Amino acid sequence: MKHNSSQTTMHLTGKETEIQQFGTVTNRPLSLDHKVRLASVDGLNQILADTMTLRDMYKKHHWQVSGATFYQLHLLFDKHFGEQAELVDALAERIQTLGGVAIAMVHDVAETTRVARVPKGREAATIQLFRLLQAHELIIAEAREAAHAAGASGDDGTNDLLVSDVLRRNELQVWFVSEQLAGAGIADKEEEAARSVAGARA
Repeated sequence: MKHNSSQTTMHLTGKETEIQQFGTVTNRPLSLDHKVRLASVDGLNQILADTMTLRDMYKKHHWQVSGATFYQLHLLFDKHFGEQAELVDALAERIQTLGGVAIAMVHDVAETTRVARVPKGREAATIQLFRLLQAHELIIAEAREAAHAAGASGDDGTNDLLVSDVLRRNELQVWFVSEQLAGAGIADKEEEAARSVAGARA
């Protein structure tokens, strides 16, 4: 007798299958207070969501870049994509090490990220570069804040990851992206605006 597969298939909605809820931490013999680990996991998940968004932005730009600098940017974007992917793994593994649950799915990342949404269509290379710099700056600020908090609370492992890997890698990529924008107009206007503000305060 044949069984109807549609009658035997179980549809899982999610909550009833979870063995740990997002936003919680399990006990780990890490000599770190529960509240410390919870705070670190919360900060790391925000940085992870933003890093995943930046990673995917690099791949989008890798596919869609055009113009006279196509080849060099095509290669640069893919290189940075790979480096951001490595950071994604490192951040997620740190979250799990602390007993937390790493954010993972694209819809959850989209709801969480603070990086501004980019359009589906193709943009000029200068705009692509400028968007990348904005995302980098956001992550750098988050990483510094989270690193200071982790260091102050004794979570040296998280502090080391954020400073040695996330912060330094993003700062280095900012250098490469910024140099591509030198003389392009957008970066110059930003610097000009910053000088004007500084002059007004003096």
